[in-house]
This record gives sequence, structure tokens and C-alpha cells, in this order.
Amino acid sequence: MAAVMAYVTRNAIGAAESTVRADLGLTKEQSGWLMSLFFWPYALCQIPGAWLGQKIGPRRALPLFGILWSLASAGMAAGQLFVMAGMRMFMGVAQAGLVPVCTGVMSRWIPRTGQASASGAFAGFMSVGGVIAAPLTAWLVVSCGWRWAFGLYALPGLVWAVWFHAWFRNRPAEHPSCNEAERALIEVDAPKANDAETATVPWAQILTSPAMGWICAQQFFRAAGYIFFSTWFATYLQEARGVKIISSGLLTALPLLADVLGSLAGGAVSDLVLRRTSSVRLARQGLAITALTCCAALTFTAYFCSSVSLIVLIISAGTFCAAVGNPCSCAITMNMGGHHVAPVMSMMNMSGNLGAALFPLAVPWLQSATGSWDAVLLGFGGLYVAGALCWAMLKVEGTVIDQAIIKG
Repeated sequence: MAAVMAYVTRNAIGAAESTVRADLGLTKEQSGWLMSLFFWPYALCQIPGAWLGQKIGPRRALPLFGILWSLASAGMAAGQLFVMAGMRMFMGVAQAGLVPVCTGVMSRWIPRTGQASASGAFAGFMSVGGVIAAPLTAWLVVSCGWRWAFGLYALPGLVWAVWFHAWFRNRPAEHPSCNEAERALIEVDAPKANDAETATVPWAQILTSPAMGWICAQQFFRAAGYIFFSTWFATYLQEARGVKIISSGLLTALPLLADVLGSLAGGAVSDLVLRRTSSVRLARQGLAITALTCCAALTFTAYFCSSVSLIVLIISAGTFCAAVGNPCSCAITMNMGGHHVAPVMSMMNMSGNLGAALFPLAVPWLQSATGSWDAVLLGFGGLYVAGALCWAMLKVEGTVIDQAIIKG
């Protein structure tokens, strides 16, 4: 639920981009910066967000994040460029801790052979937010204006924050609805509370680990590719293919829906392979390489098509393939994070969102330099090739700490 609401609020600007740009008299470069501003503080605050989650616990941290990003969405309704820019950055700060804290929750609440499925559900429902945001925002823009759309999107997060704090507990042993058999099953692989090894995060080992570098690099390229759908894809359909705003919102939802289905399927397949083979290399690394390679091949195929429907279908199929690898990224941080899952995840997610921040800025430059959207589409496919190569370089044996150059 948190993933859905977070992604509705952050992705809404993509579907409304052309209308906001026309209303405020912005250039495409300014519009690109407005969309990109979310990702810089979002990336840089990953580690502080993970630290806060460890400090106060997810039961308090996650509702706090939800309240803050809801207020930021309401602030976007002001409709003044500098205020919107500030609120876009504030939203990035507010949502920064969501993924690392939730990954820590999954590592405590889900047995290892189910963690990819849990990761797939979490990643998939991020795209559910995108699927909802694209057509709903387009409809709200036409019906009541983009300012009202941003204001209305603030309400669900406030309600969720109150409910979640009342319902959730940080660990299975603390939840009254979790019985002894469930606790025994869950806690076989879970990090133990108050473990001495978790007292200090070994940042020197994490930062000097080649494994951490390749995990971060694959996330950089994957996130840069994915962000195309929540920023420029609707505008690409409108300008390069002559699609109207509401139709572009509906078409933008198709790749995001494919991402949902692919994430759910990928999590199930990855866990099935792990249960059958006990091989992290096959279940996480092998599946991710195959998925990203197929995505790149399909994206390059779309380059040669002229039919809008066919292009969207092919790209959606590619997005499904890429999404099959999504749970592998999250699960590998749980497999290789040891006692420091949240800090390792925060490093990976920070890298991904630096890629997500840079790609929206590159799109206007590529379009201007080449005079068409073709280079953008080719660059989009190339990002997934790079992601597959990074996965191929990763050594999955042991933990990130085990592979560090500087030893503790």
C-alpha cells in the first residue's frame, strides 16, 4: 500500500507534464529539471532514511514518511514553479527511506526462500502506483485541473499512516496475530534483534566491496531505463506519435502494468529456482541477466516499428522481461547484506535513483541533438544492456562484507 501511494504521488507529474509546462510557460529543459528534482534528494537521502528507520523502527518511520510525502503532494498544488520545485525535492526526501526500510522489514518477516516473491510484490505494487497515476492523473487534469490532482493525491497517504502505525509491529515476536509456528518459520533466516554485529555499520567494507559496486551499477542502469515511463514516455507518445493526452496516459499505463506482472512472476520464478537448486547464482544472477537481455532486444525491435499500438505492445513486453529481474535486485541485497540489509539496500537504491535523476535530463538533450526521439529509444534499450553486463560481473558468493577490499 505504501509503494502504491508513493508512486502515485511521484509519477503524477509525468502524465501532467505537457499541461503543467504549457500552463507555467516552461521549456522542455525546465520541465525535465522539475521532474528530475525529486530524484536528487531521494538518492542522497537513502542512507539517512535507512539510518532513521533503524533508529526509530519501521512502525514509526514508515507512517512518518507517508505523512511527509502527502504534504509535499499537497504543496505541488500551489502551481508556482519555485514552490513546486521545493515540494518536488521535499517529496524526494520524504520517500527516500521507503525502500531500504521496507527491505529490512521483508528480511525480518519473510523466510529466505520467499524473499524474492515478497520483493516482486513490493516492486510490482510500485508500478501499480504508476499504472493508477498515468490514466487517473490524465483524467483529473482534464476534469478538474492538475492543481486539484496533486492536492487530492495527498489524502490517501495520511489515512494510511494512521492505520499502519496502529496495525504493524517491527518484528513477528511483537505482533499479536503471529503464532509460534509462524515465528519459528520466519525467524530461521531473519536477522536477530539486538545482534552485536548490527551496532555499527561497516561503511568502509561496504564502500570498498566490488560486489557492492556491481550491485549499485546494475541498479543505476535499470532505474534509468524504468524512469522513462514515469517522465517522458507520455510526451514521447504525444509528440513523436501524435497521441492525445488521455490516450497517452492510458498507453503509458500498459508498460507499467507489464512491470507489475513481471515483478510478481519474477519473484515467484526466482524463489522456485532457489528452492529447486539452492543456487543464488541461477535464481538471482542468471534470471536477472536473461531478463534484462530480453528487454533490450525487444526495445531495439520497437525502434523499427511505425504502429503506435505495436510499439507500445513490444515495449510493454520488454518491460515485463526487465521486471522479471526486479525481485532479483532486492533479494540479492537480502542474500548478500548479512546483518546490514538496510544500509546495503540504501546504497543500491541511491545509485538507482542517481540514474533516474540523470536520464530525464538526458532526454531533451538527445532529442535536441538528433532532431528526433529515435536516439532516446535506442538509449533506453542500451541502458538494459549495460545492466545485464553489470549483473554478469557480480560474484554472488558470500556477503558484500566478505568481498570488501578493506577488511574489518
